[in-house]
Amino acid sequence: MRLTAEETARAARFFTDGIKSLASRPVRIMEVCGTHTVAIFRAGIRQLLPATVELVSGPGCPVCVTPNEYLDTAIAYSRRPDSIITTFGDMLKVPGSESSLMAEKARGADIRIVYSPLDSLTIAKENPGKKVIFLAVGFETTAPTAAATILQAGQQGLTNFFVLSAHKLVPPALKAILATPETKVDGFLLPGHTATISGLEPYRFVAEEHGVPAVVTGFEALDILQGVYMLLEQISAGKAELMNQYRRVVKAEGNPAARNILDQVYQPDDAAWRGFGVIAGSGLGLTADFRRFDAKVALPLARVESREAAGCRCGEVLRGLIIPADCPHFGLSCTPEQPVGACMVSVEGACAAWYKYGQGRWKYE
Repeated sequence: MRLTAEETARAARFFTDGIKSLASRPVRIMEVCGTHTVAIFRAGIRQLLPATVELVSGPGCPVCVTPNEYLDTAIAYSRRPDSIITTFGDMLKVPGSESSLMAEKARGADIRIVYSPLDSLTIAKENPGKKVIFLAVGFETTAPTAAATILQAGQQGLTNFFVLSAHKLVPPALKAILATPETKVDGFLLPGHTATISGLEPYRFVAEEHGVPAVVTGFEALDILQGVYMLLEQISAGKAELMNQYRRVVKAEGNPAARNILDQVYQPDDAAWRGFGVIAGSGLGLTADFRRFDAKVALPLARVESREAAGCRCGEVLRGLIIPADCPHFGLSCTPEQPVGACMVSVEGACAAWYKYGQGRWKYE
């Protein structure tokens, strides 16, 4: 049911007043998802909160957490004359160690933007003499679509379609954050779209094992305000529970059909994250039945040497250790037009959001 403008305003006042009454001490809340970060800025939610409530971004931007090693590998494949790279558009400008996919495309590499992984199958059929490599980047939300594409490729008998997989799972990254003493988080706003697939169970450890309140939250302004309010109610009462604000979409059991597709094609694997290093069981690798579609297995490359940009603190932003304005590059040598790090490239990146919405020059006191 949609609220009227008057009802929306009344609900917003209720939650903001409640937050102010509950925020008697400094509280640090991490919005894990990049979509939340953008929604918070767009709606001006930070300006509605009392100074005692600090919102900090987390590792929920899939482009941002993809390390340079992956990008450099994709660039190496793009330089092969027999390859066509297919990718979502937000990967093009992400800088690798020495180049980017956009720069390689300008030099003549065959790199094509697709709007669905399934588009890559059409390209593979139309180019039987080429190796079509899809850059499979994303979290639990997008992984089922990639898995369905691989199933389709198998059913259609395609032998020139491959994926370079960098799919990741959110819960292991949260475990890594909670195991880092430097990261002080009093509560988590959890991503509603990944929970739509996984359900609530994978997130229960946050409250039950670490004693940190967590709320699965939607993406409208009222969703986020209510999520913050629900967290502060728990913190004020000294409780730690996993709660579901996004009940109109997220079910406790998630989406069993989507998980079934994932389980057919993928299995948990160790994965490297920007800012974190390798996190055990945080990635999705292809199972033995579908490993023939793994570009790294079917089309081996010489070892790719990678490095991060000097002075870039994107990794610390993703871990909630600093805010974007703490990076010496931010807004100076690093802008969306000429990004130094991945956090300034993606529309879901914290640095890009801070820059776009004019928050680059102030910091929390």
